[in-house]
Amino acid sequence: QVQVVESGGGLVQAGGSLRLSCTASGLAIDDYTMGWFRQAPGKEREGVSCISWSGGSTYYADSVKGRFTISRDNAKNTVFLQMNSLKPEDTAMYYCAADKWGVVTTTRCVFGSSADFAYWGQGTQVTVSS
Repeated sequence: QVQVVESGGGLVQAGGSLRLSCTASGLAIDDYTMGWFRQAPGKEREGVSCISWSGGSTYYADSVKGRFTISRDNAKNTVFLQMNSLKPEDTAMYYCAADKWGVVTTTRCVFGSSADFAYWGQGTQVTVSS
């Protein structure tokens, strides 16, 4: 049974940092593109960042470029999202997901369709206070 588990969320002041982790079990992620998505109350889910199976290709939403960094450790079956200079508008539930298409494709990362990203975690809450 595949499980994807996010951790590292919390409450932080604006300008602060958090590091999210995503660990998969029952699934070897080294063939998968991994993505981070977020959903704020009353808003649609949006793609935040993706990383290819090798880590050689990444995607970032314009709203997080220069502040967030995605990375992965395939040996530990884990993906990370380092979030710096956090803003109140970053407040959301953050989800990690796995896409069998190991190459980063902007469209797939922007929309995060369940038809593409087959495995999802339950999410970790990030709250940024002003």
